[in-house]
Amino acid sequence: MRGYSCIILVFLCLKASFAQNVVQNTSLESAALSLTAEKVIYDPSYFSIPYPNGDIPKGKGVCTDVVIRAYRKIGIDLQKNVHEDMKAHFNAYPNIWGLKATDTNIDHRRVPNLMTYFKRQGAEQPITQNAKDYIPGDVVCWNLGGAVTHIGIVANKTSSDAKRYLIVHNIGNGQVLEDCLFNFKIIGHYRM
Repeated sequence: MRGYSCIILVFLCLKASFAQNVVQNTSLESAALSLTAEKVIYDPSYFSIPYPNGDIPKGKGVCTDVVIRAYRKIGIDLQKNVHEDMKAHFNAYPNIWGLKATDTNIDHRRVPNLMTYFKRQGAEQPITQNAKDYIPGDVVCWNLGGAVTHIGIVANKTSSDAKRYLIVHNIGNGQVLEDCLFNFKIIGHYRM
């Protein structure tokens, strides 16, 4: 009986190891593209969510939720990572919202915080007007005008003229794939 238990334990460990590798071998751009099959209504509401690995209600979201959910599909919890970095380096993050402490419900859902986190991880790439500089899996941030920021992920599908990659984002019409790389002023470009 003891030998049988050891065999079962080894089998379960191998199965868990294989499942973890499957998650980690999915590319960010593929994870983002898969999100476009899910119906999501644009909803910028504040939600109280679990920590770590918390998510807002299924079927709701904004642009940052596309990035958060895509990273989660490849085994990276931006809620946890941003929170831990922000807690350790609070003054390095924007003080746009007048916060005195971190908030695990919303900090990772703010574009300027994600920009700061990616930059602090050494992921910052040059901002150019050359489409070839933006490759699948890159994260791009835009200024839509005034203080309105936006974020999306470069997909592995090209525009109809094949000159640039499409973007997976949510700018109000749910999680969609669109040709919008240069539609707004790019303010951030990251590759993890």
